[in-house]
Amino acid sequence: MSTDNRTYLDHVFGLQGRTALVTGASGGIGRALAVGLAGAGAVVGLHGRRADELAETRKQVEAVGGRAVELPAELNDDAACRRLVADARAALGGRLDVLVNNAGMNRRKPIEQVPADDFETILNVNLRAPYVLSQAAHPVMREQGGGKIVHVASLTTFIGLGGTSVYGATKAAIAQLAKTQAVEWAKDNVQVNCLAPGFIRTPLTEQSVWGDDRRRAWLLGRIPAKRGGTPEDMVAAVLLMASPGSAYLTGQTIAVDGGVLAGGSWDD
Repeated sequence: MSTDNRTYLDHVFGLQGRTALVTGASGGIGRALAVGLAGAGAVVGLHGRRADELAETRKQVEAVGGRAVELPAELNDDAACRRLVADARAALGGRLDVLVNNAGMNRRKPIEQVPADDFETILNVNLRAPYVLSQAAHPVMREQGGGKIVHVASLTTFIGLGGTSVYGATKAAIAQLAKTQAVEWAKDNVQVNCLAPGFIRTPLTEQSVWGDDRRRAWLLGRIPAKRGGTPEDMVAAVLLMASPGSAYLTGQTIAVDGGVLAGGSWDD
């Protein structure tokens, strides 16, 4: 690739001089997104619950020549969410250009077995926390002339999967939230989009899902790409959403799913 081409790509998609906060960055998709953003030039604030796992993410960021700061915190109430944004802004030199709301959880149970505590916990982590984090980040971005917010949704944003009633409801809601935020904040040059990962192989799903022969066969029968996704497969879409090149992309949910939502084949 010529120097001129590289300069153009850096201008459109590079993140040099920008800062980002990634929640749930202690492993899996969040870790991959943090490393990818840092590799593109951003200084990244790493949120998670466990300091040791965040330290490992920081090591991986530094291995690609990036810089990161660790911000261990709980997101169990509104004040904690607002404090995280304030701490991130301070640690990142007074700016916050990109917010990636990746932290999420599920407790897989049939609808009739979901207790009120599970409902509230999943709702708070998957929807309330991103809502409040975005509320806190928006004024910062507005004051500095713009910014990017990326919510991590799910295939359950689009389809129903047994045992994920509350999780799926929150992920459908986060896509709708992105649309409303995109409409309200467009005047402030803040773009808001969603990433919807497909069936991804992470340490958490490797044993519970991909290690089960029956479940693995079910999944592979529904993925045209005939493989599970990796956390690294998610990076390119988020780099687009976080970059200057997405100035006219807002309110969208992009599924990175190996073709699941596109349909299936009679030959499978």
